[in-house]
Amino acid sequence: MPIVNCLLLMIELPVISKEETQRRKPDWLRVKLPIGPEYAKVRRLVDDHKLHTICESGNCPNMGECWGAGTATFMILGNICTRSCTFCAVATGRPTEYDLEEPMRVAQAIKLMGVKHAVITSVNRDELKDRGAEVWYQTVAQTKCLSPGTTIETLIPDTKGNWDALYRMIEAGQEVVSHNMETVGRLYRIVRPQAKYERSLEQIKRIREAGKRTKSGIMLGVGETKEEVFKAMDDLTENGLMILTLGQYLQPTKMHLEVAEFVHPDTFAMYKEEGLKRGLKYVESGPLVRSSYHAERHVNVPL
Repeated sequence: MPIVNCLLLMIELPVISKEETQRRKPDWLRVKLPIGPEYAKVRRLVDDHKLHTICESGNCPNMGECWGAGTATFMILGNICTRSCTFCAVATGRPTEYDLEEPMRVAQAIKLMGVKHAVITSVNRDELKDRGAEVWYQTVAQTKCLSPGTTIETLIPDTKGNWDALYRMIEAGQEVVSHNMETVGRLYRIVRPQAKYERSLEQIKRIREAGKRTKSGIMLGVGETKEEVFKAMDDLTENGLMILTLGQYLQPTKMHLEVAEFVHPDTFAMYKEEGLKRGLKYVESGPLVRSSYHAERHVNVPL
């Protein structure tokens, strides 16, 4: 009888497969849960003003840190995107929201929060003739009106070659204009199926030609090689990029693109060095780095 009990116990013990062990997140990707009075204050403001934040929609690992410091990245033009990028947690579908009062709500919230540096982003609105450019313009303009001392970064979508829409988006006085490449050229069909690598490069080039600080971000760990990352750096530098962020891709759900590799912090440090050597003016590189992480520092990059 004791032998049977022993066998039963052995059978019931959980077995962790080699595959599950390999996919387990390394220690350097652990983050603290969002808590504290400042986090609660931002949470309340976001809810009261019916705002969308990419911090929530994108499951950002730095939400606790950033909201705890009283800052957030606002997402305008609703929370449903017309694109279906395989890495992104934002909902895909037919957008139902086009709120002309949204720019004022965002501007009022930024003022109430006392934000010194605001980051504003949006979903893609390919169904709109102007790609949402007027709402973009009004959001920045009204924020500057209510909070003239606040610096602004706008993380804008791909305008699909509608350059008039692009110029309207970036002419309201923001200090930094960002457009994320997201990945290397070879992986675009997998990661950003409705986007084009060369078109995003041209968008960055046009932003720089308009006299703006240019910024972009790339996720690592989706299957890229080091040589491809170096090439992307060179392509971006040639097209006028000034600021680059590099961070680890984390799979939002099992329905999204799988993580190919958890990139070691030492490799991120190497990429930072390489980026600066290749002509970029500022590189933010680390496993938990996201587009708007430490964004307030990027305003100081000389034009």
